[in-house]
Amino acid sequence: MNAWNAAESADFRGPLDVTRAATAVLDAQDLIIGWSPAAQRLLGYLPEEIVGQPLERLIPPAVRTADDQLSGGRELTVRHRNGRLVRMAAAFCPLAKVAEGPGPQPARVLVAAGLEAHRMWESRQAMLHGLATQSPVGLGIYDTDLRLTWANSAYIREVGLPLREFLGARADELYPDGKFVTEGYPRTLDAVMHHVIDTGEPILDLHFVGQQPSDPGPDHVWSCSYYRLQDTHGQVLGVCEDAFDITGRYQAQRRLNLLVEAGARIGTTLDMTVTAREVSEVAVPEFASTVTVDLMQSALDGDEPEPAGGVLPTLVRVATRSVHEGPDSAPYSPHRVEYPPGSLQYRSLSSGGMVREENTIVVPLRAGGTPMGLVTFRRGAPMTPFDKGEIELADELVTRTAVCLDNARRFAREHTAALTLQRDLLPQHLPSPSAVDLAYRYLPSDDRAGVGGDWFDVIGLSGTRVGLVVGDVVGHGLQAAATMGRLRTTVRALARLDLAPDELLGRLDDLVEQTAEEQAATVGTDRGTDDVATGVTCLYAVYDPVSRHCTMARAGHLPPAVVEPGGGVSFPDLPAGPPLGLGGLPFESLELELPVGSLLALFTNGLVEARNRDVDEGLRILGGVLGEHRRPLDELCDHALTELLPAGPATDDSALLLVRTRELDARQVAAWELPAEPAAVAKARELATEQLREWGLTELSYATELVVSELVTNAVRHAAGPLHLRLLRDRTLLTEVSDTAHTSPHLRHSASDDEGGRGLFIVAQLVQRWGTRYTPYGKTIWTEQAFPPHYSGAPRPAR
Repeated sequence: MNAWNAAESADFRGPLDVTRAATAVLDAQDLIIGWSPAAQRLLGYLPEEIVGQPLERLIPPAVRTADDQLSGGRELTVRHRNGRLVRMAAAFCPLAKVAEGPGPQPARVLVAAGLEAHRMWESRQAMLHGLATQSPVGLGIYDTDLRLTWANSAYIREVGLPLREFLGARADELYPDGKFVTEGYPRTLDAVMHHVIDTGEPILDLHFVGQQPSDPGPDHVWSCSYYRLQDTHGQVLGVCEDAFDITGRYQAQRRLNLLVEAGARIGTTLDMTVTAREVSEVAVPEFASTVTVDLMQSALDGDEPEPAGGVLPTLVRVATRSVHEGPDSAPYSPHRVEYPPGSLQYRSLSSGGMVREENTIVVPLRAGGTPMGLVTFRRGAPMTPFDKGEIELADELVTRTAVCLDNARRFAREHTAALTLQRDLLPQHLPSPSAVDLAYRYLPSDDRAGVGGDWFDVIGLSGTRVGLVVGDVVGHGLQAAATMGRLRTTVRALARLDLAPDELLGRLDDLVEQTAEEQAATVGTDRGTDDVATGVTCLYAVYDPVSRHCTMARAGHLPPAVVEPGGGVSFPDLPAGPPLGLGGLPFESLELELPVGSLLALFTNGLVEARNRDVDEGLRILGGVLGEHRRPLDELCDHALTELLPAGPATDDSALLLVRTRELDARQVAAWELPAEPAAVAKARELATEQLREWGLTELSYATELVVSELVTNAVRHAAGPLHLRLLRDRTLLTEVSDTAHTSPHLRHSASDDEGGRGLFIVAQLVQRWGTRYTPYGKTIWTEQAFPPHYSGAPRPAR
């Protein structure tokens, strides 16, 4: 039975059906012997007026056309009772002969109907015929027991079997393993149809996935809609299903969705191994049953990929994923792999192009046209072999992955260089000055954020003083590390000049601004703005263990924490000053007198600031940690990091420098005030010699006398006001002469006939170091001499 015969069997009666049309029964002589009520209504003749009359009474020969035939089905011209001629649809149907009886015997019947009604019915029949045989949409009608009662040709083709073999079957019997994948609806055909019959609500465009009954091969996807059928009295007859195969469109949409997902999930970090794992997770199980990613060792090391030569490069399998892996599978451990000659991977590496078989595709990861690895996609049952569109999709996935991997490789190379530079530029071993005890911690940011530009330093200064520095360069990466190195070197150089903290920051600000202007004026530079140090913050402090005074200034940096010996924690109201590089604004210093055993904490904002915590909260936590100031400094450092830094990856560098102050013992210091007159020179030599005798340093008396004599003589000759002589016995012997002048003597070579000018040259030959320190009241010339090798009277560390 075909689709149209099934439709005809459903009693689609037309206007010429004898149960509803006008009928006239004729005998063998074409006399009208029977007349139906419908004929009376259509043509107006009463039975008694027309029965017994010849057929010519209805169809006069004079108006009969060549097309009018008195047999079969035709259009005929018929005379109405009122005399007008009516064109009608008519059909002559022969009647079976019966036994002879009295009176006229019926021979055939004339069936007639209105022409317009008949034509409309024929048109409807043609449309129904087209729906049944020509529609691309499959239509199936199920009764209330959900058994198939009718199907059109498209539906039969989708099933793939003759209609007689599945007519009367239930939908779930045709597609036992199929299911709906549209969210929010029942999964089975029976459940969906029952819902439509019970509620009367149509359900449209559900996506059903299953195998054709005649072909247990790959899954198909149909867009299905369901609506309830009922008669004019509301009696439920069944449910109609229309279905259209959208497998191609569905697969194209899935490929597009996969690309969208790949764009969102691949390359979320700058870690090559993570990126490789991400592409495998995207592709399995939607695209392949197994995915492996192999990278060249050189690419993992951050080196530029090299063209493949005669020898294949070393490959490291960094990621693999399979549909057989569970969610609790152990983490994958990268390892080296080798492919034999003739394998798909070997051929891909050798040729640099894609190689494929029916169920396997090997696609090279290329950076600038040079391979840096391979991605292998494999499919197993029940997945179908890769088609043309899927091969293109695999190439697109790998291309996107290669871009992300190359970015990660470049970042790894720069990050390694930046870490190396940062390690070389940061102090490896801080000095152990007698002025303070210290401990420090430095934690770089994670790989994602990149190396930052935080730094710290401890600088030994003249007069047993110590300079303390902490700073922060805005940004991350190689440029930030290089800028940090330049600034640290500059600060150390300026600190050696014994500049006050505010003056040092002023000069540093000028240099940073000048550097920014020079870079901005450079033609063709491609260094970006990260290399410009504008916005750098810095805190510089100088502690003097003799006076216990600490002078500090800051350029946009957070103030230090000061912990008194009794445990009180404060953050001094130190004038902030602008960040370095803005130029034109002054810096101010603050001087504090610190009791012995005070604790100073210098730090960068990465320590106290976080995404989920503001700076004030971080300072509060730091203050609580520093309240335990009696603990060893190293323990305090570790405790501060534990409390302030999150357990996860750090997004910024963090530097912490803890300093506990000491005081130089009074027995280690000798100071005198002298008048600015020639007699003071001899007095100064006498005082110095006597003090060295008390300290057991008579071996240094000769050199010290010469130094004191020269420095005091210069002060008497070129300065006014009282002079000050001070000797400090620390780790070296320090000699200082201070006066009220602001001019510094210069070391020079005297000619053979010069009468003077050799004194400072002689001083420089006698001491280890010498220099000039300026104060608001004048200057100080200082020298350092090493103790004799056998000297045992060196002082204990300052208290």
